[in-house]
Amino acid sequence: MTADEKYMQRCLQLAQNGRGAVSPNPMVGAVVVHNGKIVGEGYHRKYGEAHAEVNAIGSVEDKSLLKESTIYVSLEPCSHYGKTPPCAQLIIDSGIPRVVVACLDPYVAVSGRGVEMLKAAGVEVVVGILVDEAKELNKEFFKSQTEKRPYIYLKWAQTRDGYIDRLRNEGDKAQPTLISNNFSQVLVHKKRAEIDAIMIGTNTAVNDNPSLTTRFWSGKNPARVILDKTRRIPRDNKIFDGNVKTIVFTEKDEKSSSNVEFRKVCFDDNLLDNILSVLNSCNINSVLVEGGGQLLQAFISRDLWDEAYIEVSNAEFGAGIRAPEIVGDVKEELYWGTSKHVHLRHFDNYKIL
Repeated sequence: MTADEKYMQRCLQLAQNGRGAVSPNPMVGAVVVHNGKIVGEGYHRKYGEAHAEVNAIGSVEDKSLLKESTIYVSLEPCSHYGKTPPCAQLIIDSGIPRVVVACLDPYVAVSGRGVEMLKAAGVEVVVGILVDEAKELNKEFFKSQTEKRPYIYLKWAQTRDGYIDRLRNEGDKAQPTLISNNFSQVLVHKKRAEIDAIMIGTNTAVNDNPSLTTRFWSGKNPARVILDKTRRIPRDNKIFDGNVKTIVFTEKDEKSSSNVEFRKVCFDDNLLDNILSVLNSCNINSVLVEGGGQLLQAFISRDLWDEAYIEVSNAEFGAGIRAPEIVGDVKEELYWGTSKHVHLRHFDNYKIL
């Protein structure tokens, strides 16, 4: 590993501290190095607050060292005014002579401009150090910028004989059918805290009456995205409690209320594309699709997914709602207690790299 790679690896480590807090911005880490020693470091902590470069430069106690230092950044320094001033200008004003960048900003309108600004000011710029790792870290941000849709995670738990739910009878209590074990439930809530939105269909809302929150993990609640074509979900359902931002897609005319927004769409062959386009325009970079089977299979059939988390328990139902059918690259397969956990990656996922 070269010195540039070593310090860039530290940038990537720092950047991950912003997971779940900086979206729709990317996770970014920065390190200031003087004569082979780290003299400052920082990361983007929260959306709307200071960027990684600002925090790293600000942490350097002896600012005179900056004129003889290299700053490493996991994503191209911004060149425009947004929530904060441009970081490229800060680097120039600080007199830092060398900048090492992992990858360029994927947004076409600004990609390369930060580097151009630095070079025009006489700063030496190196681009492409640990580029694949940097893009993997911000795969959701890259997907949103390059394909104009959120990064899609699919998640479900199924029995050993291939069912995700029992057959429901009219009058049954609205509650989830437990297949996951306690440990896997914690992991699901951890994932919820890291993504922007969670999506379910009408049947899951009606049959399970879920809250779709991060009760078993510290962190923010994702926005709730619900598909309810005919407005069949009862008014007293937990998703309408107003505690979490909720977007309901329906064909009916419905007035939005506090923290619950109704969006009228046509439930045709373009439904999922249209919904993802709307979510992307709302700065939602990632969506966890938790069910039910019909909705999950629709994403799979349309090839609109990037990763899938599947839990297979030892339980058997004998009959019920069949689990979706999916094929992909197995990224990981683990055994936790009484269940197997399979993490799949879409075959074409690596095109963002």
